[in-house]
Amino acid sequence: MTKKTACALAALAALAPAVALAPSAAADDTSGHDKAITLHATLNPFKVNNVNGSGTAMVHLEGNKAHVTVKHSGLLAGAPHAQHFHINAKGVCPPETVAKERNGKVFLNTTDGAPFYGGIGTSLTTTGDTSPASGLAVDRFPVGSKVHYERTVHLSDEAAKSLREGTGVVVVHGIDFNGNGKYDDNLGPSDLDPKLPSEATNPALCGSLKMAAKGAVHGGQGGTQEAINTAAAGAGAALIVAAGAAYGLRRRTARQD
Repeated sequence: MTKKTACALAALAALAPAVALAPSAAADDTSGHDKAITLHATLNPFKVNNVNGSGTAMVHLEGNKAHVTVKHSGLLAGAPHAQHFHINAKGVCPPETVAKERNGKVFLNTTDGAPFYGGIGTSLTTTGDTSPASGLAVDRFPVGSKVHYERTVHLSDEAAKSLREGTGVVVVHGIDFNGNGKYDDNLGPSDLDPKLPSEATNPALCGSLKMAAKGAVHGGQGGTQEAINTAAAGAGAALIVAAGAAYGLRRRTARQD
């Protein structure tokens, strides 16, 4: 074996592990349902409901498993705030112009917003069931004017599909319309349950769940998935060139011998 042949084969051997470890295009070709995605939402207040709070939400979704973080502040202290993924509508928060006058007051209730953000897909409770059946489980929702909620939950197929398609919306409920520090009947009964006051279930904050900025790779892999795949393709091309060079050198060496 000549010195040139030995050098070419050494280069080939050095490239092989890099290509083996790099993710291939086939490996990245996961189904839309299983592919991990990260969604973000900025939670804005409904001013028409006399809300001045704000918040954010983040969802890392893989299959039907969702790790959910919701942070918000400025809502009624000492009171539970129901929060949900609303799904299967326009995937947006309603304009405040859809608010209606009731009992001599103009405000937005949950039903007013349904054509825009849809029905409940997942109840973001602190414990137990997270299905739509727990939509009004006021004893299992975060309480207070400052909330940091974090939980891993299992979504229904319908809810997971809606979030992936961009029609998932986070809605946080519970307002203090008249500013007296409690949920009372000044707006009448809730449109969702007449046993509850409207203030307890009216939407306070809302935000559409959208894909995280392109380029973020979950798990801190140090770059975009696109960049990683590009590097893998480059390494593969280099491997092919090196292999060809080594083969050519071997043939020339054989002829010389």
